[in-house]
Amino acid sequence: MNDSIPRLVVAAPSSGSGKTTVATGLIAALAARGLKVSPHKVGPDYIDPGYHALAAGRPGRNLDAWMSGPDRIAPLFVHGAAGADVAVVEGVMGLYDGAAGQGELASTAQVAKLLRAPVVLVVDASSQSRSVAALVHGFASWDPQVRLAGVILNKVASDRHETLLREALEEGSGVPVLGAVRRAKAVDTPSRHLGLVPAVERSAEALRAVREMGELVAASVDLDAVLALARTAPPLSADAWDAAAEVEPIVGPRPRIALAGGAAFSFSYAENAELLAAAGAEVVPFDPLHDERLPERTAALVIGGGFPEVYVSELSANASLRGAVAELAASGAPVVGECAGLLYLGRELDGLPMCGVLDATARMTSRLTLGYREAVALADSPLAVAGSRVRGHEFHRTVTDPAAGPSPAWAWRTPAGPHTEGHLHGSVHASYLHLHWTGAPALPTRLVHHAAAWAASHDGN
Repeated sequence: MNDSIPRLVVAAPSSGSGKTTVATGLIAALAARGLKVSPHKVGPDYIDPGYHALAAGRPGRNLDAWMSGPDRIAPLFVHGAAGADVAVVEGVMGLYDGAAGQGELASTAQVAKLLRAPVVLVVDASSQSRSVAALVHGFASWDPQVRLAGVILNKVASDRHETLLREALEEGSGVPVLGAVRRAKAVDTPSRHLGLVPAVERSAEALRAVREMGELVAASVDLDAVLALARTAPPLSADAWDAAAEVEPIVGPRPRIALAGGAAFSFSYAENAELLAAAGAEVVPFDPLHDERLPERTAALVIGGGFPEVYVSELSANASLRGAVAELAASGAPVVGECAGLLYLGRELDGLPMCGVLDATARMTSRLTLGYREAVALADSPLAVAGSRVRGHEFHRTVTDPAAGPSPAWAWRTPAGPHTEGHLHGSVHASYLHLHWTGAPALPTRLVHHAAAWAASHDGN
């Protein structure tokens, strides 16, 4: 099919330039005009899409060429943008930064090319004037296949500063200025050890911040010019990604898979739940901070990423749910934990009791573990067949003791040699590795089939 949805990519020369504020503000400002805006994020980040979703009123979706594969980027975009009037894609890091040692793979530039989308560069102008033209000229000329079609100046100090910047860009870059955003503390979002505080944790404050971002961008950026630029994106010859085409659905009753959510477990990719549903599961969310029981007839449990270390007291105090999780795991039902889920399934987190499913303790540290991983499954589990290869990422400041159980979940190579990670224990698969299942649809298929088998064996019990 030819998908001609208007679209643009919001990029920056480096992290910290303000692209999240500008991208979220653009989404909110365009939505305030009555447009249906489809928000997307390059890379594995979970937090920015949460703010995008608040601004757009629809899920924020990730486009990660490392985890999903370059061939799936356009189909995933078309799927996510269905029914939208315009799409805004926020980049990751600097425009040309991607997976370490992999060239342009997983970079914003690669995704822009795969989407055939014009790029708007957000430049932190706080410590420069005329040099901005050289900066923009360099980014515009680095890769002729990347169409850098506009600049938004951020952190502009004054009218005089803006005039100097515009004059320099008009003279030396050939790239039009679409707007100039002044410094505004009101739209700042609080940060902590893994970046911005997720939108789900801030509720009313997050909504107010998103509204103020939209108002700031609407007052500072030529939205008509932005829309005109987005409409120059040519049609995409890509069929929409279809979860049903990626999995082998079960035959028979739909097993119920409980999916952890809420403030402590807010990291999830929308497509993961869509794949589970397409494979035949009934996906039921629950909140370990507040729900004292698992959903009735739970046949499998998925606990994704988030910030259990921030809510460790509340999670520990919910002894009823911790006991229910331990009982479900002991019954042989499939249980999958990613990062935060791994911590919750252990014996202790920062000295407080968790579910006790795994013989491991966890604690916060000052060291950030971050990066893409190419892993192989070391043994059969309800999630993966031994030898399965996946691409995922790590992002945490905690450590577990031991780092891997007697039967590790994954192995990958590091500069220091082979590394094993995670825990396989009965029907439990727990690891620090985050996965976007679009890149490995056999995993959700296998999980649903195991859940269905468990449900059938426990029917009436």
